[in-house]
Amino acid sequence: MKRILGIGNALVDVMTLVDNDTILEKFSLPKGSMQLVDKTKSDDIIKDTSKFKISLTSGGSSANTIYGLAMLGADTGFIGTIGRDETGDLFNNDMKHAGVKTFLLRRESVTGTAVAIITPDSERTFATHLGAAVELNAEDLTSVMFDDYDILYLEGYLIYNLPLVEKACRIAREKEMKVALDLASYNIVEANLDAFRVIIEKYVDIIFANEQEAEAFTGLKAEESLKIISEYCEIVIIKIGSGGSWIKRGEEIIKIGSFPVNCIDTTGAGDLYASGFLYSYAQDSSLDKCGLLGAFLAGKVIEIPGARLNDEKWAEIKADLSVYTNPE
Repeated sequence: MKRILGIGNALVDVMTLVDNDTILEKFSLPKGSMQLVDKTKSDDIIKDTSKFKISLTSGGSSANTIYGLAMLGADTGFIGTIGRDETGDLFNNDMKHAGVKTFLLRRESVTGTAVAIITPDSERTFATHLGAAVELNAEDLTSVMFDDYDILYLEGYLIYNLPLVEKACRIAREKEMKVALDLASYNIVEANLDAFRVIIEKYVDIIFANEQEAEAFTGLKAEESLKIISEYCEIVIIKIGSGGSWIKRGEEIIKIGSFPVNCIDTTGAGDLYASGFLYSYAQDSSLDKCGLLGAFLAGKVIEIPGARLNDEKWAEIKADLSVYTNPE
């Protein structure tokens, strides 16, 4: 089975269930987006939402995907930066609990946090203070970190540090690894379109995007985006929420439906879809099985608040894995 190495912003998610959109309006947070905020604004948001139900878990897009892969039984690693604080310890311990080999560099800054505001319509909006997470630099990456891994998984949020992304991709190419990229958020794509195009055209083999991200990248709707994005890379996955997902490799196009679920919170749906897809892909499974396991995991995680399924739920999922991973 292929081994997967992730690089991303090491964050602790502050999952917050609110009862209306007032907080979003007060802090000018567009619903469904990821907004970068400074520590003062992050602290103010946390203070104003303290009356609501809150939970803390390790997070960040790439970390969520790598965590999910590890819980499925894949050999995984994760590179990131955290603070010398209890929040950083929480992140490290949570990832290790799943079986992830961590390459975490400690900084003097506080560990980054992502306040995930979950509104009654199950949509999630992130106010992210990157803190130490943004201090991962190209110089921190060494070739040894990539040894024995077969797939590099990157989150689109890293595009703000283009030298870091370029070095990671160059090392991956030197080691003949596949490179997978999630486009992260439509507003990130809009703000960094040229940089994304350069990285994707030069290095990326697998792209994960949702409808909004695909449209931001191409200017076209989901199905039309498949053709355009596939000109850059080997495999394109476009997720369309309850409508399922489209997958394209060469001339092969597959439509994957969604599983019937009781949606509570969409946090982590895209990240866990990538976990499922890559787990099957790492075992050379067919594209339809890759997509089905992705959809299955996405369906499981949206039935709970946050992006972390408990150990009991993972045990149930692993009991069904043979349906999604046998190569054809």
